[in-house]
Amino acid sequence: MLTPELNCSFLGMNLTNPLVLASGILGTSPSLMERMALSGAAAITSKSCGPEARAGHPNPVTVAWDCGVLNAIGLTNLGARAEVPLLRETKQRLAALGVPLFASIFAPRLEDYGEVARIIAEAEPDLIEVNISCPNVASEFGTPFSASAESAAAVTRTVRKAVSLPISIKLAPNVPEISRIAQAVVAEGADAITAINTMPAMLIDAIAAKPVLSNRTGGLSGPALKPIALRCVYELAQAVSVPIIGTGGVSSGIDAAEVLIAGATLVGIGSAVIKDGPSVFARICTELTTFMSDNGYAQLADLRGRALP
Repeated sequence: MLTPELNCSFLGMNLTNPLVLASGILGTSPSLMERMALSGAAAITSKSCGPEARAGHPNPVTVAWDCGVLNAIGLTNLGARAEVPLLRETKQRLAALGVPLFASIFAPRLEDYGEVARIIAEAEPDLIEVNISCPNVASEFGTPFSASAESAAAVTRTVRKAVSLPISIKLAPNVPEISRIAQAVVAEGADAITAINTMPAMLIDAIAAKPVLSNRTGGLSGPALKPIALRCVYELAQAVSVPIIGTGGVSSGIDAAEVLIAGATLVGIGSAVIKDGPSVFARICTELTTFMSDNGYAQLADLRGRALP
C-alpha cells in the first residue's frame, strides 16, 4: 500500500506536515504553543499583537453557531514590547521540536506597522504574519488596510523596509478583487499570502431582539467559511507565485486536501482546535494520509493545485 509523504517545504523551512495553527485561536502562553506542536501542528502562528496593550471588547465576545464560530475578541494583546519575551520563549521551545514560529502583528496606523514589526523581529520568529484584515475593530481603526490594493501595498512596503524576515500578508475575503490586492502586496515584497481572515457576520437573539455579541458584529470562522476560503485560495494561486497559507473552515483531512488542491502550500487550522482540542492536528494528518493513499498521491506536490486550470 502507498504510504504518502506529508513533509513539505515553505520558504526554505522544512515542515513535517502542511498544518499550521492559525492566529488568534489561543493566547500567548509558550507552554500552550508547545503543546500544539507536540500534538502535530507543523508550524505555530501566535495571536496578533499591536503597538500597545488592548483589553479587547467586553463579553460576550465568542459564540458557537451550527456552522462555525462568531467572535469579536477585539485584538486583545499585551502589546508588542511585552510579547517579545513570550515569543522568545515560544521560539526556543518550538525550535527544539523543529517547528517554526510565525508571529502575527497588527497596527491601527500605517506607520505603526513598521515599528511593531521591528519590535517583534527581536524575538526572531521564522516569519511575520501581517494582519491587515481584522473585521471586528473597523469602528475603532477605520476601514481595514486589506480593503484596497493601495493600502495593502503601503502596509507591506512599510513592513518590508522594517524587517528582513519573511513576511506573509493576511488578506480579507470581503473585498471585490482579492487577486489584485495579492499582486500588489507581492510586488511590495510579501513572501507569502495568508488567505483568509474571518468573514464579518452577525447573530441575533430573537428572544432578546438584539445582537448576541456585545460588539454586535464579529468574524465568522469554521465550516461556513470553507467555501469562501477555497474560492480565495483558488483565485490567488492563479494570480501570484508566492506560497499561500490556506485558512478557513478546515476540520478534516478531506477539507485540508481541498485547500491544497485549490493551490495552497500550507493549511491553517483554527476553529477546529476550539471544537476538538489539540488532537485535531494528528487526526487531520491521519485522514489526509488516508485520502492521499486511496487516491494515489505519493506526496503533497502531487496534490497541490490539481484543481487549477
